[in-house]
Amino acid sequence: MKGFYRLLFILTLLLQFNGNAQITPSPVKNSKVIVIYGSPDCHYCIDLKKTLVDKNKDFVFYDIDTNKVALNEMLTKLSRAKISTTNLQIPVVDKYGVIYVNSANFKDFVEKIVE
Repeated sequence: MKGFYRLLFILTLLLQFNGNAQITPSPVKNSKVIVIYGSPDCHYCIDLKKTLVDKNKDFVFYDIDTNKVALNEMLTKLSRAKISTTNLQIPVVDKYGVIYVNSANFKDFVEKIVE
């Protein structure tokens, strides 16, 4: 997990200095699919995915530890939404174009995603 935060910090710095960097968009075409950026080892990510499966919600999960394109896409979305990456907690969720971060009460965060 330390490696993830180190990589996140470095990529954040790179994006700040290279605002014209192009990011390959995710293959998600359906705007009614929830996109989750996280780690397979993250208990919040595991709990959110289980809840979405239980609620029969369509979603795509990207492992930002191994998928650098997804990591860059997540950072770009956070930047465009003017959400700081300082003390960022995963999962980060793109729900139909609205970005949600796990920064407060996890139960409230999940409710926003499944509603």
